[in-house]
Amino acid sequence: MKIGKRYRAATEAVGVEPLTDVHEAVDRLKKATTAKFDETVEVSMRLGVDPRHAEQQVRGTVVLPHGTGKKVRVLVLTKGDKEREAREAGADFAGADEFIKKLNEGWLDMDVIIATPDMMGEVGKLGRVLGPRGLMPNPRSGTVTMDVAKAVREVKAGKIEYRVDKAGNLHAPIGKASFGKEQLVANVQAFLREVIRMKPATAKGQYLRSVTLSSTMGPPVKLDPVALQSSLKA
Repeated sequence: MKIGKRYRAATEAVGVEPLTDVHEAVDRLKKATTAKFDETVEVSMRLGVDPRHAEQQVRGTVVLPHGTGKKVRVLVLTKGDKEREAREAGADFAGADEFIKKLNEGWLDMDVIIATPDMMGEVGKLGRVLGPRGLMPNPRSGTVTMDVAKAVREVKAGKIEYRVDKAGNLHAPIGKASFGKEQLVANVQAFLREVIRMKPATAKGQYLRSVTLSSTMGPPVKLDPVALQSSLKA
């Protein structure tokens, strides 16, 4: 595949050697984002875990200090007073039967679905529709709760869910290229600290195998996983 001049120049700018400092990594990343649109910045990691074992699943949520830069559309499936609470907290859609029907008909104009426990009997029937798209509410991610107002505010503020895949890899959006350097640094550090905190007790050997930052159209910036884990634990 032919590599364009812009990408080659960006690759030379970020270098190939892993960096030990998040600030320097973000600085190089921002210099290499030259697309004409606001690129998404993502962190990618390879973990020393075996996801085939339930006790080595790395999964959770984290609220990024400065959000992801993306407007998140939230649907809350609930009834009664909770519907009002959800709307007052900023939910884009809130209700019960009408939205269950729309979901059954293929409507998916939202990014996150939150549900109260009493709705899960109906929501569970939508598993084939919501599951493959990562929209199924789950207590572990905080999207099945009676405190719908708090859940909506957290999602709107930048709460993201992460989950290791079958190969032990983890990917997550942590901001936009238009963010200030310190905003991106804070988001990266918050996410990495959470992943490090979630290290399974049964995981053996080196936990962080590789860590890279990248933008939508830019080359990856490598970070030294050993130095990174040591500094973020401190």
